[in-house]
Amino acid sequence: MSTKPSSVFQTPTWETIQTAHERIAPRIHRTPVLTSATIDVLCGAEIFFKCENLQKTGSFKIRGATNAIFSLTDEEAARGIITPSSGNHGAAVACAAAWRGVPAWIVMPKNAPAVKCRAVEAYGGKITYCEPRMSSRNETTARIQAETGAVLIHPYDDDRIIAGQATAAKELLEEVGELDAVLSPVSGGGLLSGTVLSAKHLQPGIQVFGCEPAQADDAYRSLQSGTLQAMDSSDTIADGLRASLAQRTFAILRAQLSGIFLVTEEEIVNAMMLIWERMKVITEPSSAIALAPLLKPETLAKIVIPGSLTRKPKIGIILSGGNVDLRALPFV
Repeated sequence: MSTKPSSVFQTPTWETIQTAHERIAPRIHRTPVLTSATIDVLCGAEIFFKCENLQKTGSFKIRGATNAIFSLTDEEAARGIITPSSGNHGAAVACAAAWRGVPAWIVMPKNAPAVKCRAVEAYGGKITYCEPRMSSRNETTARIQAETGAVLIHPYDDDRIIAGQATAAKELLEEVGELDAVLSPVSGGGLLSGTVLSAKHLQPGIQVFGCEPAQADDAYRSLQSGTLQAMDSSDTIADGLRASLAQRTFAILRAQLSGIFLVTEEEIVNAMMLIWERMKVITEPSSAIALAPLLKPETLAKIVIPGSLTRKPKIGIILSGGNVDLRALPFV
């Protein structure tokens, strides 16, 4: 039994995304969209924050996990679920599996934040630790799957996951109306791919940008080179952004993404601290990264804004998660 998702895939359609939203809506939060006058002034734009840090399990990941797990047949689900995860996806899978009444095995790197490990266990997930390398993660997942017969729910290389994640941007645009651009973190690309699909369907002229740590820049390099670039490990503070794109997400982003902004570790921490101070909400580094580029004056020049001389740009940001170790804050 292979742990690798099928190489045959079809980009989720709008109908697929709508069906996913109907499936998960009774179980998840429709998270709020917040604004900050202070941050608007600092960025020179109207910013609308889609607060997935206030989502169940503390991140957007519950959207995709719920859609994928509740798409399984009873026979498939009864075998249990296995997934590799640095934390947020693992917690979401454990939670959704508990809702479905089936076991979940989560393969996590040894350097995963303790707060995320505790969350996985609190939702009933059974953790197996591996070395903090993609190769070790894949090998460990394959071994556990062979031992248990569980069904693989990949963190991002799965059309059901992408369709579920797409519902965050769907809700954002349904609530605030037309935007000039949307910024989202990128790691394996599930959230960003879903964001592109929803945003481009609802507003074809919108621009969508990914935000990525300069110390984990495989998505940027992949799109620049036109070929998928792998990265076995990274030590970025944004622990949720250490995965690499898959062929599935790369194909979607290559076709429709406007670009990727690279952000330094210091810029990530500064953006995180600003959100905490001014908005009074908890975000993790992997989430705060989506604001970081807009705190640099040169970023707006890279976003095409119709009528920009007569109005402020309107930009949406996906705050992807809020699971952070309060005893090890990066700005303390």
